[in-house]
Order: sequence, then structure tokens, then C-alpha cells
Amino acid sequence: MRAFRYHRPADVAEAVAVLTAEPQAAYLGGGTNLVDLMKLGVQRPDVLVDVTRLPLDTVEEVPDGGLRIGATVRNSDLAAHPVVRRDYPVLARALLAAASGQLRNMATTGGNLLQRTRCVYFQDTSKACNKREPGSGCAALHGQNRDLAVLDWSEQCVATHPSDLAVALAALDTVVEVHEADGPRDIPIADLYRSPGTHPERETTLARGTLITAVRLPPLPAARRSTYLKVRDRASFAFAAGSVAAVLDLDGDVVRDVRLAYGAVAHRPWRAYRAEEELRGRPFSPELAARAADAELAEARPLRHNGFKLPLTRAITVRALTELASS
Repeated sequence: MRAFRYHRPADVAEAVAVLTAEPQAAYLGGGTNLVDLMKLGVQRPDVLVDVTRLPLDTVEEVPDGGLRIGATVRNSDLAAHPVVRRDYPVLARALLAAASGQLRNMATTGGNLLQRTRCVYFQDTSKACNKREPGSGCAALHGQNRDLAVLDWSEQCVATHPSDLAVALAALDTVVEVHEADGPRDIPIADLYRSPGTHPERETTLARGTLITAVRLPPLPAARRSTYLKVRDRASFAFAAGSVAAVLDLDGDVVRDVRLAYGAVAHRPWRAYRAEEELRGRPFSPELAARAADAELAEARPLRHNGFKLPLTRAITVRALTELASS
């Protein structure tokens, strides 16, 4: 057992100040990821800053018609929220596809966005991993990489982001509210995550000490016709082999608007902008959906064991959009 200190801040500013001052401190929310990594010796914080008692646990409708979700709202509560179920079903379905009921009762919105990869080499401290120990190498690149990236990976890291929630939020053009040492700031979710490049240990664009305080969903009437499909090795309590968050808005049979995001294919939730452009303004058909997915995956670079992710992602794109078109 490695000793650590525990701190419960009185407010957000104190939480940020403590974490900024302590180079080995970590925020503690539900602990469903952090505590596991501490047990494995992957993360070894000297101080845990418990943010669960801060007033960040509400879901509020905002004047423009969107929704503001506090960072410590539990996944199970968010999935069951009537406005989420009515106006953003893709979000509710993504949450219900994640983990198990027990874990959803603990996991928080902010913590879910900042999950660390489930790459087995990252979690095994005896193996080389540039994300865990920069400069040590990437054992996954030529090792067991079935569950790892086919898009936007580098020679330094082929890990994927594990969150289902983040994929749905990426499709919804979510804004992430954060509090930094200098005060509050908004970050579009598209700007939150980094590609691995030569520094895969830097997973987000957040400065040291930054605390996610909320996420804000824009008013998006089209999101009432939305879904989340996840393929995994088990029916529950398993991370995605492939997933898609989809929003579809039709004018007759013509695609007026569409939002697509993929999970389990890249270092970050992957917004499929190229596929969206292929679909907009054209009469919808399963064949069009397949061509759009192919266009998005045209620059994919599958590894030795994960080439199946390309036809899988194509198939779930077609299925999700076809189901929405007929709903």
C-alpha cells in the first residue's frame, strides 16, 4: 500500500489551487478508473483531491434550450434524466452501454471524459508504454493490438480512448466548462483531446490543475432522432470493439443534417466529419451510408490484429443510420 494524503476542498477555486500546487495530486470523483490504476501502480498520486462534495451535481435546462450537466453527475442519474432521454437519446444509450449498473452509480460525467486508455500494456507496469513512461517504447505497436487504434495513431502510441459518453458528447458538439488557475473557460469538445503524436502522455489540452466543472449540450432538435450502437465481446461490462453515435435529420428522404462520432478507433473520440459531408444534401440510402463510412475510413491504418474494425465500423454506421431513417 502506497501512502497518500486526502483533501476535500471547500470550493472549486481551492480544488484547482491544491492540484496546481501539488505535482503528484489527482482529482477524485467516482474513482472507477483512478482507483484501479492506483492498485496497478500505474498512477501514484501523493494527494487525492475529492471533488464529489462540490456543487457540481445538477442537470439544468438553460435559457437557449440546451442542457448543462455538472461534472459530478453520476452516469446512472444522467442516463435516467427525462430531458436527456427525450432530447438526447444518443447520450442516454451511450451511458447505458457503458460498464455495469454498479459502476454507473459511481462514475461521474467529468471523470468519464478523462478516462485513461484500457490498453493492456499501459496497465502493465512491466511492459513498455510511452503513455505511462515517456520514452520507454510502445509494446502494443507490434504486440497485442486487437482493441487499439486504426485512425490517428503514431509510432509512439496506438491506444484508444475508452469512453462511451465522450463519443456521444462529441457527436453533439458539446462545450466543456473548465476552471483553471486563472478562472473559468469554455472548451469545445473537439478541442479537448490531443492526437498522440510524440507525446502520448499528454492526452488533453488541459493545463495542470484544470478541473472540468460541467458540460453544456447545445439546443439540437435533430438529436431527438439519435442513437448509439456499441459492439463488444460481451453483452455488458465490456469496452467497445467499435461504436457509433449518430444523429440524423431528414427532409423527406434527403439528409438535412447528420452527426457521427466513432469510438474505439482512435486516441480520442473520433468525429466523422468526412462521412457527414458525404451524407448531407443527398437522399438517404444504406448504400450512401456505406460509402460515407468508407470515405471516413479511407486513411485508416489498421494494425496486425485489428483490421476487422474497418468493416465493423462501416456496418454499424449503416445500421445506426438506417434505423434512424426508418424511425
